[in-house]
Amino acid sequence: MNVWRLVPIAAACCGGLANAAGQVPLWEAGIGVAAITLPAYRGADKVHQFVLPLPYFIYRGDFFKADRQGVRGQLFDSDRVDLTVSASASPPTKSDDVAARADMPNLQPTLELGLQTDITLWRGNGAIPFVKLRLPLREAFTITAPRRDVGAIFSPNLNADVNDAFGLPGWTLGVVTGPVFATKRQNAYFYSVAPQYATASRPAYDAKGGYGGMQLLLSLSKRFNNTWVGAYLRQDTLRGAVYADSPLVAQHSYTSAGFAVSWIFGRSDTLVEAQP
Repeated sequence: MNVWRLVPIAAACCGGLANAAGQVPLWEAGIGVAAITLPAYRGADKVHQFVLPLPYFIYRGDFFKADRQGVRGQLFDSDRVDLTVSASASPPTKSDDVAARADMPNLQPTLELGLQTDITLWRGNGAIPFVKLRLPLREAFTITAPRRDVGAIFSPNLNADVNDAFGLPGWTLGVVTGPVFATKRQNAYFYSVAPQYATASRPAYDAKGGYGGMQLLLSLSKRFNNTWVGAYLRQDTLRGAVYADSPLVAQHSYTSAGFAVSWIFGRSDTLVEAQP
């Protein structure tokens, strides 16, 4: 399971503060803290809790932007297609803390880096300002030595926001949902069991590449002057995944959650037109 998912989750909730004239500062900066719970890896029954610093930064340039949709540049002659930096990470896991992985090698922390193409399918001025198709492709590698490539992840998803969610002024509901696909090397890192680690209750297993289940993320956030608060709930299912029958998969469906608060301490005097 990835910490995705922390910065992207928090970024998915972040929003700027428009004034009455429909203008916003060119940039805003702040710092915050996030508390999240998540399993050691997708399908594990071991749960981690994290309290982590959370940077808050928004930049609204003509070409380069950094906001709730990520860090991106408009490389195409279109206001409907953006190229975004995509990043994620997974925490270290001691195998003896996970019953299914007892006496197996520990899982090292990994970093995922890549690019994401965002295609705006619909844009409006009502409660739902946009619907986007996001196509992130990332390569993963271990952080600690010896560093090694642990495969690639492709997780296409649909993303939409709902303003004034549930009739609550100023609150934004974010919805992200889609499948997960990964290469054989990525799935093998988490779900394969080499013959030397096989036991009577944990047979040898060779994980394949392919479909890895579905994810649904709901976030709720609001900006209060110089303070931003947000929370998320994520439902993950491994039903139908190519590695669903791995002996290292202890559960096929789970829910994780998190909460974050940020304080904005600086902003530009230069104003630009607000964008949806």
